[in-house]
Amino acid sequence: MLLTKKSGAAHGVARVNGESRSPFIHSLQRGLSHALPTMDRRAFLRRSGLGVGVGIAAGSLTLVKKAKAASANGPAVGTGKIEVKRTVCTHCSVGCAIDAVVENGVWVRQEPVFDSPINLGAHCAKGAAIREHGHGEFRLRYPMKLVDGKYQRISWDQALNEIAGRIQEIRKASGPDAIYWIGSSKHSNEQSYLMRKFVSLFGSNNCDHQARICHSTTVSGVANTWGYGAMTNSYNDMQNSKAALYIGSNAAEAHPVSMLHMLHAKENGTKMIVCDPRFTRTAAKADQYIRFRSGTDIPVLFGILYHVFKNGWEDKKYINDRVYGMDKVREDVLAKWTPDKVFEASGVPEEALYKAAETMAKNRPSTIVWCMGQTQHSIGNAMVRASCILQLALGNVGVSGGGANIFRGHDNVQGATDIGPNPDSLPGYYGITEGSWRHYATVWGVDYDWIKGRFASPAMMSKPGITVSRWIDGVLEKNEVIDQDPNLRAVVYWGHAPNSQSRGAEMKRAMDKLDLLVVVDPYPSATAAMAAMPGKPEDQNPNRAVYLLPAATQFETSGSVTASNRSIQWREKVIEPLWESRSDHMIMYQLAEKLGFGKELVKNYKMQKVKGMDEPVPEDILREVNKSNWTIGYTGQSPERLKAHMKLMAHFDVKSLRAKGSVKDPETGYDIQGDFFGLPWPCWGTPELKHPGTHVLYNPSLPVMEGGGCFRANFGVEKDGVNLLAEDGSHPQGSEITTGYPEIDHVFVKKLGWWGELTPAEQALAEGKNWKTDLSGGLIRVAMKNHGVYPFGNAKARAIVWNFPDGIPQHREPIYSTRPDLVAKYPTHDDKKAFWRLPTLYKTLQQKNLQDKVHEKFPLILSSGRLTEYEGGGDETRSNPWLAELQQEAFVEINPKAAAERNIRNGDRVWLKTPTGAQLNVQALVTERVGPDTCWMPFHFAGRWMGTDMLPYYPSGAAPVVRGEAVNTATTYGYDSVTMMQETKTTICNVEKVA
Repeated sequence: MLLTKKSGAAHGVARVNGESRSPFIHSLQRGLSHALPTMDRRAFLRRSGLGVGVGIAAGSLTLVKKAKAASANGPAVGTGKIEVKRTVCTHCSVGCAIDAVVENGVWVRQEPVFDSPINLGAHCAKGAAIREHGHGEFRLRYPMKLVDGKYQRISWDQALNEIAGRIQEIRKASGPDAIYWIGSSKHSNEQSYLMRKFVSLFGSNNCDHQARICHSTTVSGVANTWGYGAMTNSYNDMQNSKAALYIGSNAAEAHPVSMLHMLHAKENGTKMIVCDPRFTRTAAKADQYIRFRSGTDIPVLFGILYHVFKNGWEDKKYINDRVYGMDKVREDVLAKWTPDKVFEASGVPEEALYKAAETMAKNRPSTIVWCMGQTQHSIGNAMVRASCILQLALGNVGVSGGGANIFRGHDNVQGATDIGPNPDSLPGYYGITEGSWRHYATVWGVDYDWIKGRFASPAMMSKPGITVSRWIDGVLEKNEVIDQDPNLRAVVYWGHAPNSQSRGAEMKRAMDKLDLLVVVDPYPSATAAMAAMPGKPEDQNPNRAVYLLPAATQFETSGSVTASNRSIQWREKVIEPLWESRSDHMIMYQLAEKLGFGKELVKNYKMQKVKGMDEPVPEDILREVNKSNWTIGYTGQSPERLKAHMKLMAHFDVKSLRAKGSVKDPETGYDIQGDFFGLPWPCWGTPELKHPGTHVLYNPSLPVMEGGGCFRANFGVEKDGVNLLAEDGSHPQGSEITTGYPEIDHVFVKKLGWWGELTPAEQALAEGKNWKTDLSGGLIRVAMKNHGVYPFGNAKARAIVWNFPDGIPQHREPIYSTRPDLVAKYPTHDDKKAFWRLPTLYKTLQQKNLQDKVHEKFPLILSSGRLTEYEGGGDETRSNPWLAELQQEAFVEINPKAAAERNIRNGDRVWLKTPTGAQLNVQALVTERVGPDTCWMPFHFAGRWMGTDMLPYYPSGAAPVVRGEAVNTATTYGYDSVTMMQETKTTICNVEKVA
């Protein structure tokens, strides 16, 4: 990245490579693009020899040679050991592979993996500085306890004994639901799975993780449209797109390496459209940029769809064969979203949306990309489904180069969502009904009735828990309105940043009222400082206990991680846990032992010694995942297959992700032939079935045993007399059943005459089961391998989701809106009672805001987003000196017109105020990136609280290098009507110059 302080790097305006090149260079590039064939970075480096020149032979995993000793106490000179460990970046969800060079146990340098088909030898700023995350000097080194307002070092034994003792006291007095467990999208798949198992055996569903505040609306929205809640294609497959529409995604900053694939696509003529309230670095690369008012994604998307329908550009055969309800959507769109109404709501003129529609329709396959700009709204579920509907109308789902490319946030938010601590499902989205619990009781080898007895009551066992977005209200709400017996009394923050959640001022109050607060993290996070900082006297709990436990980083253990495109990669352990840190799965086991269910937690795993202590073997945890997660196909990715893929990266095609031929892992003899890189889920059946993984979901152009598929039959066989199954002829290639059909179960297989194809052992396990609960995998094997039939059936996608508040997506104004005229036309939902155990306000609060004329006091829309240099809550990256140097100030972007009206100049200190009463002291960045009605802040900052530096409240030596105001200290109330996703992209504020 090219950075100059004069260009404003400290204010978030550092330029991306290439944007400051001279006209001569641009001219030269244009000339060469016509003269030479396109070559990807990986091929160029290999041909030029640079892959070896950087010091590591491409594709090599271990290298031992003579070297100088690391220290006087280390090996003698000339006997040092150098090893190369292959790992995966722990920041965003792209999944960039890294070769870490370790000398005598010390991580001394790193290289991007040139053979990786995902990152092609590239790094972003965060990835380039990743070594510092492992060896960072600002990490939490020892267990600590808050004593008289200061953190003091204590032993692990004291910490675990006191924490377990407090939890047991609270459980005895108030029941298991009084403790809230916040997991992490930084955990590996194995740790995420173990966390959900841990909380389940503890006897509660009160757990959650980052997905609730980033992509829960995506998961719910797309799963209820076509079957699975995930990205349908991949970054790589975007090179096959003829057009791409980005909406609410600033990939150039949030997922920088993903842009490599889009830029390669553009070299081959792909048209790029960016819809965003802010002119981003991604927008700077677009062929067309559309600015719209934040929160009006549905008018924009349906405004595009209006022109698709008006001009007959929809794929009529595709809709007839594979989509339910598009006729009703067409009526709704043509009646409600005429160009004048779209302009009134969104501010986008007709010609812009016509051009976008024409580009998407005449350049198929076309893809759509969205991120948190679309998900973090009180109608996020509807916005997501509007994107899905546009793609279904164009026939773009289930085709290479099409689909919904949904970029997740953290490195394993996809995997943690799939098999981690969700409050409404067991691993693999199994739900929390009795059948799901019995399935997992069998997998875990634990008596179902014993698990049932661990819960406060049988009813609580099947009741979704409180979401992480609302744990605050689990503490602060009146007990009589909460749908569980106790208020929350204890919270365990296990790898989660509080400043990434909205309503920070109220969160501080909730923290102060707790009886117990535990933070488990390599970096103590803003939680530690918020807990130690004095609050309001009336909120103080004199008996509260606060503990900090040093977790190891993901570089100090091994395990798998799932990228946004569903590819799974295996991380090798790079270094041993530093200082007194322990791996998350070791801590889970040790705490479970203290709480009385350690034996049940690790019953199926071998144990290994780390620092002389027992730790569950990650490979064994993954094997348990493989044995249980039939629903989403986490069953075929054995540790051995994943490790082979990591070694043989060079042999996978960059565009298709498919292995280029027969290549065997020399250690295991495993042949990757036919596999897609990372065995993207669903990877069906047992590992022995050798399903290749699924690169493009719902793709009928391939046989099912080569990654082909169809839409999931998950919503019945008909609705109001209309067939929900796919039409005749719409089936995966080579299928024996050439029409739509329901999901496979033991009855269906018997009717088809296939039961005898199961072995006797498989029949015994499959009797009375369906494909999701058959632990033998026999039903899947027979259906797929023998008959080319998809186990979850073959149905139509749903353009109408009748079980959601708005079956057809409807625009609703944000609860905090600057447009009272539009609130009258597009009001929010009615209030909800006992929604995820809590009452949730919608219309009552929106109407109160109107009556109080809040929009007059706070006339600017406030939105937030990401920077290239920092990730998530920012504690890790702001503690990295190499990154901290690049972004030294929290700032607010404000348009020149709005700034002039307030006598604000670029670089001035300003107060950003919101209706919560919070005020943030930040630097003004006056820029036309935002419109006159909008302000924007990055959400990675914390460590300052309404003008006060929180440095004295961090543990000594563990404060981040850069501290700044957290935008979410000031964000307002608002939650999605299906998932409790927080509203962070559209609230209101005002900005004043500091006197």
